[in-house]
Amino acid sequence: MAGKLYMVPTPVGNLEDMTQRAIKVLNQVALILAEDTRTSAVLMKHFNIATPMRSHHKFNEHETTAAIIERLEAGDDIALITDAGTPGISDPGFLLSRECRRHNIVVETLPGATAFVPALVNSGLPCERFTFEGFLPVKKGRATRLASLSQEPRTMIFYESPMRLVKTLQQFVDTFGPDREASVCREISKLHDTTHHGTLQELLEHFKAQAPRGEIVIVVAGKEEEPQVKVDKYAKFKNKYKPNMSSNEND
Repeated sequence: MAGKLYMVPTPVGNLEDMTQRAIKVLNQVALILAEDTRTSAVLMKHFNIATPMRSHHKFNEHETTAAIIERLEAGDDIALITDAGTPGISDPGFLLSRECRRHNIVVETLPGATAFVPALVNSGLPCERFTFEGFLPVKKGRATRLASLSQEPRTMIFYESPMRLVKTLQQFVDTFGPDREASVCREISKLHDTTHHGTLQELLEHFKAQAPRGEIVIVVAGKEEEPQVKVDKYAKFKNKYKPNMSSNEND
């Protein structure tokens, strides 16, 4: 009987966000695949998890996936974690999940931490419909992606590094307009967790003056629908046949 692949979210900052179920699964599986074993070793030590770990990241996942599938087919349960958040959300996870599906191996994703959900809710922008864009292309394809989003009516969510934040906000001003409402959320669930609200221009000026630190989520309002002007299709006929009220009533 084949084993199961568990996608296990890990805290994006505050270790208290680790769920009891996640700890139980990580203790029970035969192997933990970690994006960076050095980073995850801190988490394992904190929760006294002694399960063997092996690295699995975007630079080696094409080479390691086949061997992982073999272990799963042999009956081992395996867990995948990333440095922070839910595997597959701007992190490794999709490729392995897809291969499991192709080999009829069960994948179970535990609910847990992910950065964009609290950032979206904190933004005060509409949450019922949104598009998650993750990290924009650094160079090739970036302008094309932004142009395609210029008419997007849904709330947009982006991940960004502190080094590129000001440049990105400037591009957003140029693409979406300076008055578009937005928020910048940084260091989610950590000691210096902050959310700044304002227009894109206001946020740009703020972060030009105060260099940001930490992991960043940008939430941008979608394009507002232009008000529809109601046209009276009978107006021209009304004017054409309007009675002449200037005649003498006694005529």
